[in-house]
Amino acid sequence: MPIYAYRCGECGHAKDVLQKMSDPVLSTCPACGAEAFTKQLTAAGFQLKGSGWYATDFKGGGTPATSAPATAAAEGKSEGKSGDSTPAASASPGPCGGSCACH
Repeated sequence: MPIYAYRCGECGHAKDVLQKMSDPVLSTCPACGAEAFTKQLTAAGFQLKGSGWYATDFKGGGTPATSAPATAAAEGKSEGKSGDSTPAASASPGPCGGSCACH
């Protein structure tokens, strides 16, 4: 069951209430009795624990797929710094013949 945060608009009383999703929204403040008790918008609070897919697919760090482009980019930068001011030519010029800025 979720925990909902409520706050009274009259006296400022705040309370966390454990309710079913199907339970009606509370409107009467338990402290002052005013009909100004409203549900607050709060962030979801949960943690994913264990060794599930979220741990392997979203934590990043050292996977071969992410380290390969970084290595290729670093090698491309080192080739461009060889002394000439033109970018390093690729091995296959592609359909444009190497005359565009995409290579």
